[in-house]
Amino acid sequence: MVDQKKLVEVAKETLARKDVKYIIGYKKGSYGFQTSAAFAYTPKDVEQFIFTPLCNKNLAKYPLKEEKLPLKRGEEEDKRKIGIVVKGCDSRAITQIIQENGMNREEVVLLGIPCPGVINQKEIEKRFPNQSEITEINEINDEYVFTIEGKEHKIPKQELLAEVCKTCDYPNPVLYDVMIGEEVEVNPKEEYEGIKELEEASLEDRWEYWEEQFQSCIRCYACREACPLCYCSTCMADLLEPQWIRRSVNLSENTAWNIMRAFHLAGRCINCGACENACPMDIPLMELNKKLGKEVKEMFEYTPGLDIDAKPLLGSFNPDDPEEFIK
Repeated sequence: MVDQKKLVEVAKETLARKDVKYIIGYKKGSYGFQTSAAFAYTPKDVEQFIFTPLCNKNLAKYPLKEEKLPLKRGEEEDKRKIGIVVKGCDSRAITQIIQENGMNREEVVLLGIPCPGVINQKEIEKRFPNQSEITEINEINDEYVFTIEGKEHKIPKQELLAEVCKTCDYPNPVLYDVMIGEEVEVNPKEEYEGIKELEEASLEDRWEYWEEQFQSCIRCYACREACPLCYCSTCMADLLEPQWIRRSVNLSENTAWNIMRAFHLAGRCINCGACENACPMDIPLMELNKKLGKEVKEMFEYTPGLDIDAKPLLGSFNPDDPEEFIK
């Protein structure tokens, strides 16, 4: 686990820089197993920073949401950098956004944290429902250890580990300015094992499966709001002229929305699982994302979010790309 004192120390040193405006990290949530994004403008703000297995949100989303108010006459824009605490997947998201010119590398200072994996929020809340007491969790010898109402609980890590973490090949930040802690050992994993059964099912069975999943969608767009790669200034789902999809909550429109968003992330999704974690209806959105990611990897030998100097998959052309689909 990351040394919390070291995290706070490095964050304070970074915040003391004249070219840094504020730092985004994690803090304890207001109840139960929740954690929240924390914005530190002063050294005292930094003291609330934590990093535990409950820090499962992707912080790469926040710099893109920064509110820039109109400048007063004679006032100059504050162009200082934003500091961000990044896990492996957060750093891949930042890398992908920079590739797409969504932000510049010079605009951020990245505090890298090697990530041994985060907890599946929904799974732990199922096991211990209605927890109002703020609960801290530590990882000790491949077990998650925490205390509820004075009673200590130990649960094997694999039982609570988020599914995306079980197949993660990039737990260490791929882009950072300072690394906090020792890098996590990476063991090769079968990234697409979870979708193999669905791939082998008949077309009819697959459609029946997704029909059931999309039927439950309430079109709250929590997946979009949590995803660091959904940063368009105006989403196609919100447009009225032209209207790409209706706002009706029914199977047809729900299917259009979910498939449209999955294709929008083809060659861009960095497998952080933020969308699935945010979905209140437990739709297995990462199955869609991983299927498209697999196709992209096999057809174009491309993995998103690894190199800021690389061209985005859909922003480049290679004359040697497969063209069997062209008639």
